Amino acid sequence: MNSPSKFTDFKTLARAISLVENESAGADQLLRQLETFPVPVIGFTGPPGAGKSTLLNAVLAQLDRENKSAGLILVDPSSPFNLGAILGDRLRMSAHFNNPRFFIRSVASRGSLGGLCDKIMEVTEVMKAYPFDYLLIETVGVGQSEVEIAGLADATAVVLVPEAGDGIQMMKSGLLEIADVFVLNKADRPGIDRLESELQMQLELAGRNHIPLIRTIAVDGKGIPELLQRAAELASAHAYPERRLFLLAEKVLRLVARHRMHDFDREKMMISLKEALLRNDFQLFRFTDQYTHT
Repeated sequence: MNSPSKFTDFKTLARAISLVENESAGADQLLRQLETFPVPVIGFTGPPGAGKSTLLNAVLAQLDRENKSAGLILVDPSSPFNLGAILGDRLRMSAHFNNPRFFIRSVASRGSLGGLCDKIMEVTEVMKAYPFDYLLIETVGVGQSEVEIAGLADATAVVLVPEAGDGIQMMKSGLLEIADVFVLNKADRPGIDRLESELQMQLELAGRNHIPLIRTIAVDGKGIPELLQRAAELASAHAYPERRLFLLAEKVLRLVARHRMHDFDREKMMISLKEALLRNDFQLFRFTDQYTHT
């Protein structure tokens, strides 16, 4: 595939993403030739049931009113065994699929525990080669382990609901630390004041009381313009350069590790593992030695 370094239409963009996702011939060359636009990348994460998809629908409706374009990456959960998608989050965005200003791509998490997927970095960079006004990423929604988005997005919005109040304490070492903005969704429900109070208390203890808290009612579109404005400001400003440098280094390390593991024969390893189990001779660290001590 002779792909341009930038993309001007959705069909070419979609083919380029498929090329990269499937590691087809020419994918590496395409990635190295990319020239990206300074598109602000905003990530949306949070526990299941927080209403992330509804919130994104409301964000798209607001962008439509502003005549802005957006690319969306929706990470679907997938089976840990066959890596196929279990749910189709793209169906939740059906109202916007035919809008010529929006490009919506659903990708399978393929067993990733960080709320994203194995090829998310590559897919994101490919989409940045199209001149969107915004690039939005919705993670699976797996809870506290869902912190990879902080290394990928220019700004990360953590979506919570009043029912999450009792779980704020448990999140302070995970989602609490990656948020650039907190979205208190379903703000018409009882318990929203308690949620905001507990969250402010935890942020003060963590020295992060500068993080904005924005109340939204996604189904009514309330609070969405403010959320979009604040997230865009944070994304454009790269408000935390030291943290971003650290997370970018982590991204590079992941790519290096993936490259070095590219020729690893998983099937052969599983055969050796099965044989060791049948011999009743399996010990995790001794078994791993044959692959790490080369």
